[in-house]
Amino acid sequence: MTLRLQHNHEAPPAIPQETIHRLRDRLNSALRGKAEVVESVLICLLAHGHLLLEDRPGLGKTTLAKALASAVGGRFARIQCTPDLLPSDITGFNLFNQKTQEFEFHPGPVFSDVLLADEINRATPRTQSALLEAMAERQVTIDGARQGLSHEFFVIATQNPTEQHGTYPLPEAQLDRFAMKLSIGYPARDDELDMLADALAVDDCQAIPQEPVLTPLELQRLQHIVARQSVTAGVREYLVRLAEATRTHPRISLGVSPRGLLILQRAAQARALLQRRQFVIPDDVQEVARPVLAVRLACDVEQPSRLIDEILANTPVPPCTPPGTA
Repeated sequence: MTLRLQHNHEAPPAIPQETIHRLRDRLNSALRGKAEVVESVLICLLAHGHLLLEDRPGLGKTTLAKALASAVGGRFARIQCTPDLLPSDITGFNLFNQKTQEFEFHPGPVFSDVLLADEINRATPRTQSALLEAMAERQVTIDGARQGLSHEFFVIATQNPTEQHGTYPLPEAQLDRFAMKLSIGYPARDDELDMLADALAVDDCQAIPQEPVLTPLELQRLQHIVARQSVTAGVREYLVRLAEATRTHPRISLGVSPRGLLILQRAAQARALLQRRQFVIPDDVQEVARPVLAVRLACDVEQPSRLIDEILANTPVPPCTPPGTA
């Protein structure tokens, strides 16, 4: 298999900074005091990936998903994953109509733009595989017929670290379909005080829906701009060295796959865009490496963050040279 990393010669389009600023503000207002988490969520979205949140209940995962769907003018859906959840509960099913004497398709929650899958590791492997096809191909197969999903289809899945792995731990193939793994964590004391004060001043029954920050087509345009962010030969070499380091580390049994390497590059491109640059620098790679690598490394420790830090510290960093300079 030949690995091809991004190498564009033509200049990428101008970055619509005002749109990005408003999108960032919308999410920060929904998830108070978690600017770093919001930035990573935006990177994952603009990189056209999917997100795995591993955290305790009640920290704002559903609020974040709903705010994101609202901001991009998309449809929101939620699945509570349980062992009795069937693939058709996710994808939809054909139901025979006695009046028309025809089968009618009833779409499932994957026919949305932002899908929240709570406690994904409690679903059976058969149900997980249905979601895997939706995540990987942005399509589902129902009674032998393929149904396309939204181009912007974005999955936010959750796992609860305070409990055991769950009935059916996610296989490596499905973990590799997520672009990032994040934890939200508890808010700071001042942020919690502000949250309580805001709750007293707002009547949920009379809350006015917020207007979208951008349309799905504008989100597509942003994702297209990310794909065209320039990546120099030195940065591409750095990406490959990091991947090789994960594959040869004595405490890592499964390193980064070529698909994971492409996701790492795309996430770095998205981070460059959020930093108002049209090219990737090593700092971009280092900032996204932890959440991208955390979801796809099999190692002998529960949290691979220390191993990732070790790999980043021991891998030579190329000089930061903008494209087109000597």
